[in-house]
Amino acid sequence: MPDETPLDRPDYHDRVARLRAELSARGLHGFIIPRSDEHQGEDVPACSERLLWISGFGGTAGTAIVMVDKAAIFVDGRYTLQVRDQVAEDLFAYRHLIEEPPKTWLLETVGPGQKIAFDPWLMTRNQVARYQAAVEKAGGELVAVDDNPLDAVWLDRPPAPKATIRAHGLEYTGLESSVKRERVAETLSREGLDAVVLGAPDSIAWLLNVRGGDLPNAPQPLSFAIVNKNTKVEWFVDPDKPEEGLGQFLGPDVIRHEPGQLGAALDALGKSGASVGLNANMEPEWIHRRLKSSGATVRMVGDPCALPKAIKTSVELAGMRSAHLRDAVAVVRFLHWLDTVASRQSVTEIDASDQLEAFRRENHMFRGLSFPTISAAAANGAIVHYRATAKTNKTLEQGSLYLVDSGAQYPDGTTDVTRTIAIGEPTGEMAENFTRVLKGHIAIADARFPKGTTGSQLDPFARRALWEIGLDYDHGTGHGVGSYLNVHEGPHRIAKGPNAVALQPGMIISNEPGYYKTGAYGIRIENLVAVTGIDPPSGAEREMYGFETLTLAPIDLRLVVPSLLDETEVNWLDSYHLRVREGLLPLLANKGEDVQNWLVDATQPVTATRALIMS
Repeated sequence: MPDETPLDRPDYHDRVARLRAELSARGLHGFIIPRSDEHQGEDVPACSERLLWISGFGGTAGTAIVMVDKAAIFVDGRYTLQVRDQVAEDLFAYRHLIEEPPKTWLLETVGPGQKIAFDPWLMTRNQVARYQAAVEKAGGELVAVDDNPLDAVWLDRPPAPKATIRAHGLEYTGLESSVKRERVAETLSREGLDAVVLGAPDSIAWLLNVRGGDLPNAPQPLSFAIVNKNTKVEWFVDPDKPEEGLGQFLGPDVIRHEPGQLGAALDALGKSGASVGLNANMEPEWIHRRLKSSGATVRMVGDPCALPKAIKTSVELAGMRSAHLRDAVAVVRFLHWLDTVASRQSVTEIDASDQLEAFRRENHMFRGLSFPTISAAAANGAIVHYRATAKTNKTLEQGSLYLVDSGAQYPDGTTDVTRTIAIGEPTGEMAENFTRVLKGHIAIADARFPKGTTGSQLDPFARRALWEIGLDYDHGTGHGVGSYLNVHEGPHRIAKGPNAVALQPGMIISNEPGYYKTGAYGIRIENLVAVTGIDPPSGAEREMYGFETLTLAPIDLRLVVPSLLDETEVNWLDSYHLRVREGLLPLLANKGEDVQNWLVDATQPVTATRALIMS
């Protein structure tokens, strides 16, 4: 969310009033505003930040419903504190997305005969089905609009992005686009499908081996594609975006069309009697309705690119290792800077995040951040997806914790790392809770599990030490990560909820347990790990997997209570810090002897460090 002062803060009351006037003029009684664009991704371009424009809420997930006389905004547990800080309570009632979902609010709010509108480009088939059931049960009617009423009153709406689309070569992918298309076509044939429609930008970028810049932190172009079982791809993309020579790189089986021709192509599939696959959780309802009205047989399927995209090639894995080494140089320089500067002068959250980005920018392969940096001091650290603004910007104070969650994009990999740092002397409670989070982190990093295990089965490993004293955290433990693509990637994850996708060698996933004490501090320790095959122990009856930790950055030993760690945990931490020290010292040779000395001190064995502190 952009920084605002009281003088330039938008008048959200006026914006809501204008939208309500527009709804009344159209004979509508309410409008659903999801935080999404036509592609249902986490990142959206500025022209699609409708939820932010109408409410001021800057989170990456949420929904608002504006009625003619009332409104509500729905967010999950990550944003319950943020929404209260950013959204006016006299405009929007705050609701928990899971505990008080939109369908419940609609049942209580919609009156008989009322028309509740939605934009079919911004909602999926499954979302529409849920809203329709609730609205109709309340006696109302769910209505799809041909043009978005919010856009009609957003007079200074930014233009659509037009970033250049470039080839992403074999040196980064390890697999030709033609081979990927053949494999997807084989999947379509096995499932009896003639074609599948793709709207996920990262899937299309992966399939075609291209990258772009339409989104703030994800290097991919916004487009749609129809993949046919004969391996041909019809790609609907702004003709001004592709770089010169991209057509030759893609080959004759990738046929480019202007975006406005998508409707006619869907009609053609229907007229031919095609069986078309569509992801009910990802693709716009507009596409579903167009295919159905044209006569196509629509089958709800998963994204055929999701799983092969998640399983990285050997080239991609090598690139991720290189990217993490490169990124670690910037992170270590930042941690050294923080330790030496924050103790003698005032440093704010924004100062810190700017300095970390500056260190990263010194590398010629840096292509941007992989998400807006979470730079959170003291109580702000308890806001899971906090983002510092001029209004909230805290100074790092002695006796507090500082949480920094950041990542970068490089052409050979994407990074995401979180460290929690003691500013001055931490309290005993801070150190104990940090150590319990660390125990959970180590339990995941050191896990050994049989083939077929899902992330949901591993999730309790990360929480056990917190559960022992009645603590927990409300976010997932791990998300997949793309290769110079989305920092959040499916279909695998480590979380409490059910997930049928088994972890497989080549998948990359985060390991990030945490703990958050509202009004006080936040703790999170995050590394990225890759699923690997391991040598099975003697007598093993099943194929076994484990994790390779990719992220290299010191874990703050000032917050570790050695007595809470068992021997296996101590050995893991010492071995990890040895890897960090040996891997990074040569790369820091030209960054100053003081940085190297700091790294050596920061990666001492656990028991030696505690003895030094206590002496």
